[in-house]
Amino acid sequence: MKANKLGAKENRLGARLWFNLIIFGFMGQIAWNVENMYFNTFLYNSIYNGASQNAVNNSVDVMSAISLMVALSAATAVITTFLIGTLSDKLGKRKIFISLGYVLWGIVTGAFGFISTENTAKIFNLSDEVKILTVTVSLVIIMDCVMTFMGSTSNDAAFNAWVTDITNSKNRATAESVLAILPVLAMVLIMGIAGIATSDYSKFFIILGITVSICGIIGIFSLKDSGDGVKKDTPYLKELFYGFRADVIKQNARLYLSLAAVCIFSTAVQVFFPYIFIYLTNGLGFDLNNLMSNLTPPVLIGAPIVLVAIIALIVLMGRLIDKIGKDKFIVVSVILFIIGLILTGFADNLSKFIICVIPMLAGYALLMIMLNAAVRDFTPEGKVGLFQGVRMIFVVLVPMVIGPVIGNIVCRVSSVTYINDYGVETSAPGKVMFFAAAAVAILIIIPLIPLIKKGFNPEKQ
Repeated sequence: MKANKLGAKENRLGARLWFNLIIFGFMGQIAWNVENMYFNTFLYNSIYNGASQNAVNNSVDVMSAISLMVALSAATAVITTFLIGTLSDKLGKRKIFISLGYVLWGIVTGAFGFISTENTAKIFNLSDEVKILTVTVSLVIIMDCVMTFMGSTSNDAAFNAWVTDITNSKNRATAESVLAILPVLAMVLIMGIAGIATSDYSKFFIILGITVSICGIIGIFSLKDSGDGVKKDTPYLKELFYGFRADVIKQNARLYLSLAAVCIFSTAVQVFFPYIFIYLTNGLGFDLNNLMSNLTPPVLIGAPIVLVAIIALIVLMGRLIDKIGKDKFIVVSVILFIIGLILTGFADNLSKFIICVIPMLAGYALLMIMLNAAVRDFTPEGKVGLFQGVRMIFVVLVPMVIGPVIGNIVCRVSSVTYINDYGVETSAPGKVMFFAAAAVAILIIIPLIPLIKKGFNPEKQ
Protein backbone atom coordinates (compact mmCIF):
# COMPACT_ATOMS: atom_id res chain seq x y z
CA MET A 1 0.00 0.00 0.00
CA LYS A 2 1.39 3.41 -0.95
CA ALA A 3 2.16 6.14 1.55
CA ASN A 4 -0.50 8.83 1.56
CA LYS A 5 0.41 12.46 1.00
CA LEU A 6 0.00 13.35 4.70
CA GLY A 7 2.70 10.97 5.76
CA ALA A 8 0.81 7.87 6.90
CA LYS A 9 3.05 5.04 5.75
CA GLU A 10 1.27 1.81 4.89
CA ASN A 11 -1.12 1.17 7.77
CA ARG A 12 0.47 3.51 10.32
CA LEU A 13 -0.61 7.05 11.15
CA GLY A 14 2.09 9.58 12.04
CA ALA A 15 2.29 11.63 15.25
CA ARG A 16 1.06 14.80 13.54
CA LEU A 17 -2.01 13.02 12.17
CA TRP A 18 -2.79 11.54 15.58
CA PHE A 19 -2.39 14.95 17.23
CA ASN A 20 -4.88 16.61 14.89
CA LEU A 21 -7.26 13.66 14.92
CA ILE A 22 -7.34 13.70 18.73
CA ILE A 23 -7.45 17.44 19.37
CA PHE A 24 -10.13 18.21 16.78
CA GLY A 25 -12.06 15.05 17.55
CA PHE A 26 -11.91 15.75 21.29
CA MET A 27 -12.89 19.42 21.13
CA GLY A 28 -15.64 18.60 18.65
CA GLN A 29 -17.03 15.99 21.02
CA ILE A 30 -16.88 18.41 23.95
CA ALA A 31 -18.91 20.94 21.98
CA TRP A 32 -21.40 18.31 20.76
CA ASN A 33 -21.70 16.81 24.25
CA VAL A 34 -22.50 20.20 25.69
CA GLU A 35 -25.11 20.75 23.01
CA ASN A 36 -26.67 17.29 23.36
CA MET A 37 -26.65 17.21 27.17
CA TYR A 38 -26.38 20.69 28.61
CA PHE A 39 -28.45 22.71 26.18
CA ASN A 40 -31.32 20.45 27.22
CA THR A 41 -30.58 20.87 30.92
CA PHE A 42 -29.94 24.61 30.35
CA LEU A 43 -33.41 24.89 28.88
CA TYR A 44 -34.87 22.70 31.62
CA ASN A 45 -33.04 24.07 34.67
CA SER A 46 -32.21 27.66 33.81
CA ILE A 47 -35.04 28.79 31.54
CA TYR A 48 -38.08 26.76 32.64
CA ASN A 49 -37.30 26.25 36.33
CA GLY A 50 -37.01 29.98 36.83
CA ALA A 51 -40.45 30.60 35.33
CA SER A 52 -43.76 30.79 37.16
CA GLN A 53 -46.43 28.09 37.09
CA ASN A 54 -48.56 30.31 34.83
CA ALA A 55 -45.72 30.76 32.31
CA VAL A 56 -44.94 27.03 32.31
CA ASN A 57 -48.61 26.08 31.85
CA ASN A 58 -49.22 28.53 29.00
CA SER A 59 -45.96 28.25 27.09
CA VAL A 60 -44.59 25.35 25.05
CA ASP A 61 -44.10 22.17 27.11
CA VAL A 62 -40.45 21.66 28.11
CA MET A 63 -40.22 18.09 26.77
CA SER A 64 -41.73 19.21 23.46
CA ALA A 65 -39.30 22.14 23.33
CA ILE A 66 -36.35 19.78 23.81
CA SER A 67 -37.69 17.39 21.16
CA LEU A 68 -38.18 20.30 18.72
CA MET A 69 -34.71 21.68 19.42
CA VAL A 70 -33.09 18.31 18.77
CA ALA A 71 -35.05 17.81 15.54
CA LEU A 72 -34.31 21.28 14.11
CA SER A 73 -30.66 20.98 15.08
CA ALA A 74 -30.47 17.64 13.26
CA ALA A 75 -32.06 19.10 10.12
CA THR A 76 -29.61 22.02 10.21
CA ALA A 77 -26.68 19.62 10.60
CA VAL A 78 -27.71 17.57 7.58
CA ILE A 79 -28.35 20.53 5.26
CA THR A 80 -25.07 22.16 6.31
CA THR A 81 -23.07 18.97 5.79
CA PHE A 82 -24.54 18.49 2.32
CA LEU A 83 -23.63 22.04 1.31
CA ILE A 84 -20.17 22.23 2.88
CA GLY A 85 -19.13 18.61 2.28
CA THR A 86 -19.83 18.95 -1.43
CA LEU A 87 -18.17 22.38 -1.50
CA SER A 88 -15.01 21.04 0.18
CA ASP A 89 -14.79 18.33 -2.50
CA LYS A 90 -15.35 20.85 -5.28
CA LEU A 91 -12.66 23.21 -3.95
CA GLY A 92 -10.33 20.34 -3.00
CA LYS A 93 -9.85 21.83 0.48
CA ARG A 94 -10.65 20.68 4.04
CA LYS A 95 -8.37 22.74 6.30
CA ILE A 96 -10.05 26.13 5.87
CA PHE A 97 -13.45 24.71 6.77
CA ILE A 98 -12.07 22.90 9.83
CA SER A 99 -9.95 25.71 11.30
CA LEU A 100 -12.20 28.70 10.57
CA GLY A 101 -15.27 26.62 11.40
CA TYR A 102 -13.98 25.79 14.88
CA VAL A 103 -13.20 29.46 15.57
CA LEU A 104 -16.75 30.52 14.65
CA TRP A 105 -18.22 27.49 16.42
CA GLY A 106 -16.60 28.66 19.65
CA ILE A 107 -17.87 32.22 19.24
CA VAL A 108 -21.48 31.10 18.79
CA THR A 109 -21.20 28.67 21.73
CA GLY A 110 -19.98 31.49 23.97
CA ALA A 111 -22.98 33.58 22.92
CA PHE A 112 -25.25 31.17 24.84
CA GLY A 113 -23.82 32.65 28.01
CA PHE A 114 -25.87 35.78 27.39
CA ILE A 115 -29.28 34.10 26.88
CA SER A 116 -31.68 34.47 29.81
CA THR A 117 -35.29 35.45 30.44
CA GLU A 118 -34.05 38.69 32.02
CA ASN A 119 -32.06 39.67 28.91
CA THR A 120 -34.97 38.67 26.68
CA ALA A 121 -37.32 40.94 28.63
CA LYS A 122 -34.87 43.87 28.34
CA ILE A 123 -33.94 43.45 24.67
CA PHE A 124 -37.50 42.86 23.39
CA ASN A 125 -39.13 45.16 25.96
CA LEU A 126 -41.47 42.41 27.20
CA SER A 127 -43.36 42.26 30.47
CA ASP A 128 -45.74 39.35 29.92
CA GLU A 129 -44.13 36.31 31.59
CA VAL A 130 -45.61 33.84 29.08
CA LYS A 131 -44.20 35.82 26.12
CA ILE A 132 -40.83 36.19 27.84
CA LEU A 133 -40.54 32.44 28.36
CA THR A 134 -41.75 31.63 24.84
CA VAL A 135 -39.34 34.08 23.18
CA THR A 136 -36.41 32.91 25.33
CA VAL A 137 -37.07 29.27 24.45
CA SER A 138 -37.29 30.25 20.77
CA LEU A 139 -33.96 32.09 21.02
CA VAL A 140 -32.28 29.03 22.54
CA ILE A 141 -33.61 26.84 19.70
CA ILE A 142 -32.56 29.33 16.98
CA MET A 143 -29.09 29.81 18.46
CA ASP A 144 -28.73 26.03 18.74
CA CYS A 145 -29.33 25.82 14.98
CA VAL A 146 -26.73 28.56 14.33
CA MET A 147 -24.22 26.72 16.51
CA THR A 148 -25.03 23.48 14.68
CA PHE A 149 -24.34 25.17 11.35
CA MET A 150 -20.85 26.12 12.52
CA GLY A 151 -20.21 22.72 14.12
CA SER A 152 -21.42 20.76 11.11
CA THR A 153 -19.33 22.89 8.75
CA SER A 154 -16.14 22.23 10.67
CA ASN A 155 -16.71 18.81 12.23
CA ASP A 156 -19.39 16.83 10.38
CA ALA A 157 -18.48 17.93 6.86
CA ALA A 158 -14.78 18.84 6.83
CA PHE A 159 -13.20 16.98 9.76
CA ASN A 160 -15.05 13.71 9.07
CA ALA A 161 -14.03 13.85 5.41
CA TRP A 162 -10.44 14.59 6.51
CA VAL A 163 -10.42 11.50 8.77
CA THR A 164 -11.66 9.31 5.92
CA ASP A 165 -8.98 10.81 3.63
CA ILE A 166 -6.07 10.04 5.97
CA THR A 167 -7.11 6.49 6.98
CA ASN A 168 -7.58 3.22 5.12
CA SER A 169 -9.37 -0.09 5.63
CA LYS A 170 -6.41 -1.49 7.59
CA ASN A 171 -6.31 1.19 10.28
CA ARG A 172 -9.79 2.70 10.39
CA ALA A 173 -11.12 0.59 13.27
CA THR A 174 -8.09 1.65 15.31
CA ALA A 175 -8.74 5.30 14.44
CA GLU A 176 -12.45 4.84 15.16
CA SER A 177 -11.64 3.25 18.53
CA VAL A 178 -9.82 6.44 19.49
CA LEU A 179 -12.66 8.56 18.11
CA ALA A 180 -15.11 6.40 20.08
CA ILE A 181 -13.21 7.13 23.30
CA LEU A 182 -13.27 10.88 22.78
CA PRO A 183 -17.03 11.32 23.47
CA VAL A 184 -16.57 9.43 26.76
CA LEU A 185 -13.57 11.53 27.76
CA ALA A 186 -15.44 14.66 26.72
CA MET A 187 -18.41 13.58 28.84
CA VAL A 188 -16.15 12.92 31.84
CA LEU A 189 -14.54 16.34 31.48
CA ILE A 190 -17.88 18.10 31.04
CA MET A 191 -19.31 16.28 34.06
CA GLY A 192 -16.18 17.23 36.03
CA ILE A 193 -16.86 20.92 35.47
CA ALA A 194 -20.64 20.55 35.53
CA GLY A 195 -20.73 22.41 38.83
CA ILE A 196 -19.90 25.53 36.85
CA ALA A 197 -22.75 24.79 34.45
CA THR A 198 -25.38 24.20 37.11
CA SER A 199 -24.33 27.24 39.15
CA ASP A 200 -23.36 29.60 36.32
CA TYR A 201 -24.37 28.63 32.77
CA SER A 202 -23.06 31.96 31.46
CA LYS A 203 -19.50 31.33 32.62
CA PHE A 204 -19.69 27.70 31.46
CA PHE A 205 -20.66 28.52 27.86
CA ILE A 206 -18.19 31.40 27.54
CA ILE A 207 -15.24 29.30 28.77
CA LEU A 208 -16.22 26.47 26.44
CA GLY A 209 -16.59 28.82 23.47
CA ILE A 210 -13.13 30.33 23.99
CA THR A 211 -11.59 26.84 24.22
CA VAL A 212 -13.19 25.65 20.97
CA SER A 213 -12.06 28.80 19.15
CA ILE A 214 -8.48 28.31 20.38
CA CYS A 215 -8.59 24.80 18.90
CA GLY A 216 -9.47 26.31 15.52
CA ILE A 217 -6.54 28.73 15.76
CA ILE A 218 -4.17 25.83 16.56
CA GLY A 219 -5.42 24.07 13.43
CA ILE A 220 -4.21 26.93 11.24
CA PHE A 221 -0.65 25.89 12.11
CA SER A 222 -0.96 22.14 12.81
CA LEU A 223 -3.30 20.85 10.11
CA LYS A 224 -2.17 19.72 6.69
CA ASP A 225 -4.90 19.73 4.09
CA SER A 226 -6.03 16.30 2.91
CA GLY A 227 -7.71 17.78 -0.16
CA ASP A 228 -5.90 17.87 -3.49
CA GLY A 229 -6.29 21.66 -3.75
CA VAL A 230 -7.67 21.31 -7.28
CA LYS A 231 -11.02 22.96 -8.01
CA LYS A 232 -13.41 20.53 -9.73
CA ASP A 233 -15.26 21.53 -12.89
CA THR A 234 -18.36 19.42 -12.18
CA PRO A 235 -21.56 21.43 -11.49
CA TYR A 236 -22.06 22.03 -7.77
CA LEU A 237 -25.82 21.30 -7.75
CA LYS A 238 -25.32 18.05 -9.66
CA GLU A 239 -22.72 16.88 -7.16
CA LEU A 240 -24.99 17.91 -4.27
CA PHE A 241 -27.46 15.16 -5.15
CA TYR A 242 -24.90 12.58 -6.28
CA GLY A 243 -25.56 10.24 -3.35
CA PHE A 244 -29.28 9.97 -4.18
CA ARG A 245 -28.84 8.55 -7.66
CA ALA A 246 -30.19 5.02 -8.07
CA ASP A 247 -27.08 3.80 -9.89
CA VAL A 248 -24.82 5.22 -7.14
CA ILE A 249 -26.86 3.49 -4.43
CA LYS A 250 -26.72 0.20 -6.35
CA GLN A 251 -22.96 0.45 -6.90
CA ASN A 252 -22.40 1.20 -3.21
CA ALA A 253 -24.89 -1.19 -1.63
CA ARG A 254 -22.66 -2.04 1.33
CA LEU A 255 -22.21 1.65 2.14
CA TYR A 256 -25.96 2.19 2.33
CA LEU A 257 -26.50 -1.00 4.35
CA SER A 258 -23.84 0.25 6.79
CA LEU A 259 -25.55 3.63 6.94
CA ALA A 260 -28.92 1.96 7.59
CA ALA A 261 -27.40 0.03 10.50
CA VAL A 262 -25.87 3.22 11.91
CA CYS A 263 -29.23 4.95 11.49
CA ILE A 264 -31.14 2.37 13.56
CA PHE A 265 -28.37 2.22 16.17
CA SER A 266 -28.26 6.03 16.50
CA THR A 267 -32.08 6.23 16.68
CA ALA A 268 -32.06 3.79 19.61
CA VAL A 269 -29.50 5.98 21.39
CA GLN A 270 -31.51 9.16 20.75
CA VAL A 271 -34.61 7.62 22.35
CA PHE A 272 -33.03 8.14 25.79
CA PHE A 273 -29.91 10.29 25.36
CA PRO A 274 -31.55 13.77 25.24
CA TYR A 275 -33.32 13.02 28.53
CA ILE A 276 -30.63 11.02 30.34
CA PHE A 277 -29.34 13.71 32.69
CA ILE A 278 -32.84 14.89 33.54
CA TYR A 279 -33.72 11.25 34.31
CA LEU A 280 -30.61 10.67 36.43
CA THR A 281 -31.11 13.85 38.42
CA ASN A 282 -34.86 13.71 38.99
CA GLY A 283 -35.57 10.00 38.56
CA LEU A 284 -32.62 8.41 40.37
CA GLY A 285 -31.59 11.29 42.63
CA PHE A 286 -28.18 11.83 41.02
CA ASP A 287 -26.50 14.93 42.44
CA LEU A 288 -23.23 15.72 40.69
CA ASN A 289 -22.24 18.45 43.12
CA ASN A 290 -22.74 16.11 46.07
CA LEU A 291 -20.83 13.36 44.28
CA MET A 292 -17.86 15.62 43.55
CA SER A 293 -17.70 16.92 47.13
CA ASN A 294 -17.65 13.38 48.57
CA LEU A 295 -14.94 11.88 46.41
CA THR A 296 -12.41 10.08 48.62
CA PRO A 297 -8.65 9.89 47.88
CA PRO A 298 -8.84 6.18 46.90
CA VAL A 299 -11.57 7.00 44.37
CA LEU A 300 -9.60 9.95 43.01
CA ILE A 301 -6.57 7.69 42.55
CA GLY A 302 -8.47 4.67 41.28
CA ALA A 303 -10.76 6.45 38.82
CA PRO A 304 -7.97 7.56 36.42
CA ILE A 305 -6.46 4.06 36.53
CA VAL A 306 -9.81 2.51 35.62
CA LEU A 307 -10.33 5.11 32.89
CA VAL A 308 -6.90 4.43 31.37
CA ALA A 309 -7.60 0.68 31.47
CA ILE A 310 -10.92 1.18 29.68
CA ILE A 311 -9.28 3.38 27.04
CA ALA A 312 -6.53 0.81 26.48
CA LEU A 313 -9.13 -1.95 26.15
CA ILE A 314 -11.19 -0.01 23.59
CA VAL A 315 -8.10 0.82 21.49
CA LEU A 316 -7.03 -2.84 21.73
CA MET A 317 -10.46 -3.88 20.51
CA GLY A 318 -10.11 -1.47 17.59
CA ARG A 319 -6.77 -2.96 16.61
CA LEU A 320 -8.20 -6.46 17.00
CA ILE A 321 -11.16 -5.58 14.78
CA ASP A 322 -8.75 -4.24 12.14
CA LYS A 323 -6.77 -7.47 12.31
CA ILE A 324 -9.52 -10.10 12.59
CA GLY A 325 -12.49 -8.43 10.92
CA LYS A 326 -15.76 -6.75 11.88
CA ASP A 327 -17.94 -9.77 11.12
CA LYS A 328 -16.47 -11.62 14.12
CA PHE A 329 -17.68 -8.97 16.59
CA ILE A 330 -20.75 -7.27 15.13
CA VAL A 331 -23.51 -9.67 16.27
CA VAL A 332 -22.13 -9.99 19.80
CA SER A 333 -21.95 -6.20 20.05
CA VAL A 334 -25.61 -5.80 19.04
CA ILE A 335 -26.70 -8.38 21.63
CA LEU A 336 -24.57 -6.72 24.31
CA PHE A 337 -26.07 -3.31 23.53
CA ILE A 338 -29.67 -4.56 23.66
CA ILE A 339 -29.19 -6.57 26.87
CA GLY A 340 -27.50 -3.53 28.44
CA LEU A 341 -30.46 -1.29 27.58
CA ILE A 342 -32.93 -3.77 29.08
CA LEU A 343 -30.90 -4.14 32.28
CA THR A 344 -30.58 -0.37 32.56
CA GLY A 345 -34.35 -0.06 32.34
CA PHE A 346 -34.76 -2.39 35.32
CA ALA A 347 -32.31 -0.39 37.48
CA ASP A 348 -34.39 1.35 40.16
CA ASN A 349 -31.57 3.16 41.95
CA LEU A 350 -28.29 4.83 41.06
CA SER A 351 -26.03 1.97 42.21
CA LYS A 352 -27.86 -0.60 40.07
CA PHE A 353 -27.90 1.85 37.15
CA ILE A 354 -24.11 2.21 37.23
CA ILE A 355 -23.68 -1.58 37.12
CA CYS A 356 -26.35 -2.24 34.49
CA VAL A 357 -25.16 0.51 32.15
CA ILE A 358 -21.73 -1.16 31.66
CA PRO A 359 -22.80 -3.77 29.04
CA MET A 360 -24.84 -1.12 27.25
CA LEU A 361 -21.81 1.19 27.02
CA ALA A 362 -19.58 -1.70 25.90
CA GLY A 363 -21.98 -2.61 23.08
CA TYR A 364 -22.38 1.06 22.22
CA ALA A 365 -18.62 1.61 21.91
CA LEU A 366 -18.05 -1.52 19.80
CA LEU A 367 -20.93 -0.74 17.45
CA MET A 368 -19.71 2.82 17.04
CA ILE A 369 -16.22 1.61 16.13
CA MET A 370 -17.33 -1.02 13.63
CA LEU A 371 -20.24 0.74 11.94
CA ASN A 372 -18.44 4.07 11.54
CA ALA A 373 -15.34 2.29 10.21
CA ALA A 374 -17.54 0.34 7.77
CA VAL A 375 -19.09 3.58 6.48
CA ARG A 376 -15.62 5.01 5.87
CA ASP A 377 -14.43 1.75 4.26
CA PHE A 378 -17.26 1.71 1.72
CA THR A 379 -17.18 5.45 0.88
CA PRO A 380 -15.78 5.84 -2.66
CA GLU A 381 -12.37 7.53 -2.84
CA GLY A 382 -12.39 10.98 -4.39
CA LYS A 383 -16.01 11.57 -3.42
CA VAL A 384 -15.71 11.57 0.37
CA GLY A 385 -17.14 15.06 0.79
CA LEU A 386 -20.13 14.27 -1.43
CA PHE A 387 -21.23 11.47 0.89
CA GLN A 388 -20.95 13.41 4.16
CA GLY A 389 -24.44 14.86 3.72
CA VAL A 390 -25.86 11.41 2.94
CA ARG A 391 -24.09 10.09 6.03
CA MET A 392 -25.68 12.85 8.14
CA ILE A 393 -29.19 11.85 7.04
CA PHE A 394 -28.62 8.38 8.43
CA VAL A 395 -26.43 9.31 11.42
CA VAL A 396 -28.07 12.55 12.58
CA LEU A 397 -31.30 13.65 10.86
CA VAL A 398 -33.41 10.49 11.08
CA PRO A 399 -32.14 9.43 14.54
CA MET A 400 -32.43 12.90 16.08
CA VAL A 401 -35.92 13.47 14.67
CA ILE A 402 -37.42 10.04 15.34
CA GLY A 403 -35.50 9.05 18.49
CA PRO A 404 -36.46 12.00 20.72
CA VAL A 405 -40.08 11.78 19.52
CA ILE A 406 -40.24 8.14 20.63
CA GLY A 407 -38.53 9.11 23.87
CA ASN A 408 -40.95 12.00 24.39
CA ILE A 409 -43.96 9.73 23.87
CA VAL A 410 -42.79 7.00 26.25
CA CYS A 411 -41.56 9.56 28.78
CA ARG A 412 -45.01 11.11 28.89
CA VAL A 413 -46.47 7.68 29.65
CA SER A 414 -44.00 6.94 32.43
CA SER A 415 -42.95 10.41 33.61
CA VAL A 416 -42.30 11.17 37.27
CA THR A 417 -44.04 14.29 38.63
CA TYR A 418 -42.25 16.38 41.24
CA ILE A 419 -42.09 19.90 42.66
CA ASN A 420 -38.95 21.79 41.62
CA ASP A 421 -36.96 24.33 43.66
CA TYR A 422 -39.32 27.09 42.62
CA GLY A 423 -42.43 25.26 43.82
CA VAL A 424 -43.61 24.54 40.28
CA GLU A 425 -45.03 21.13 39.44
CA THR A 426 -43.15 19.54 36.54
CA SER A 427 -42.25 16.10 35.23
CA ALA A 428 -39.10 14.06 34.53
CA PRO A 429 -38.69 11.19 32.03
CA GLY A 430 -39.14 7.59 33.18
CA LYS A 431 -37.05 4.42 32.73
CA VAL A 432 -39.36 2.91 30.10
CA MET A 433 -37.37 4.92 27.54
CA PHE A 434 -34.57 2.32 27.84
CA PHE A 435 -36.98 -0.50 26.93
CA ALA A 436 -38.18 1.54 23.94
CA ALA A 437 -34.55 2.05 22.88
CA ALA A 438 -33.94 -1.72 23.11
CA ALA A 439 -36.97 -2.38 20.90
CA VAL A 440 -35.59 0.01 18.27
CA ALA A 441 -32.10 -1.52 18.53
CA ILE A 442 -33.41 -4.99 17.64
CA LEU A 443 -34.16 -3.64 14.14
CA ILE A 444 -30.42 -3.32 13.48
CA ILE A 445 -30.47 -6.96 12.32
CA ILE A 446 -32.48 -5.96 9.21
CA PRO A 447 -29.58 -4.24 7.39
CA LEU A 448 -26.89 -6.28 9.17
CA ILE A 449 -27.97 -9.67 7.77
CA PRO A 450 -27.40 -8.76 4.08
CA LEU A 451 -24.30 -6.73 5.03
CA ILE A 452 -22.75 -9.73 6.79
CA LYS A 453 -23.56 -11.90 3.76
CA LYS A 454 -21.89 -9.41 1.40
CA GLY A 455 -18.88 -9.13 3.71
CA PHE A 456 -17.14 -6.26 5.51
CA ASN A 457 -13.90 -6.44 3.51
CA PRO A 458 -13.96 -3.43 1.13
CA GLU A 459 -11.29 -5.03 -1.08
CA LYS A 460 -13.66 -7.87 -1.98
CA GLN A 461 -16.56 -7.11 -4.28
